[in-house]
Amino acid sequence: MSVPTHTKALDLAYIALMAALIALCAWISVPLGPVPFTMQTFGIFAALGLLGGRRGTLAFLSYLLLGIVGLPVFSGFSAGAGVLFGATGGYLLGYLAAALLFWGLTAKLGQTLPVMASAMVLGLVLCYAFGTFWFLTGGSGETLLGALTLCVFPYVLPDLGKIFLALVLVSRVKKHLAL
Repeated sequence: MSVPTHTKALDLAYIALMAALIALCAWISVPLGPVPFTMQTFGIFAALGLLGGRRGTLAFLSYLLLGIVGLPVFSGFSAGAGVLFGATGGYLLGYLAAALLFWGLTAKLGQTLPVMASAMVLGLVLCYAFGTFWFLTGGSGETLLGALTLCVFPYVLPDLGKIFLALVLVSRVKKHLAL
């Protein structure tokens, strides 16, 4: 059974819109040492919550590919594959892992608010793990505690707040969209 063309077009439009939202959120950036404070976490989890795991992951992949090919969508209006190999590249890969985890968990357990919240928090932990590992192996010269102090601890509460905002947005907006 094939999917109607208008449904495919609507999916593409939603995916593109969420990729643009992620880019916009990445541009809202405050430099705080090696890892800038951005609203990107909100954008990614809002996309996942609104579109679901498959389309939300495709939105993030679209965003990532746009940045890799040279569009300045990453934080600080940066672009290019080199960003992935920089000190914060592990966080971008971690967001991809978080999106895949969200997709898997919500596919198995359903798209209820508690499941989505749990998947988002677990995804954030996975993102921190990828990012911290990448930071440590990239020649930072930091200890694990030093890397966590620089790259994770200052961001935990703000990132949990962004997840909360994403969940509020999802609970208020999703029922009004033709998703």
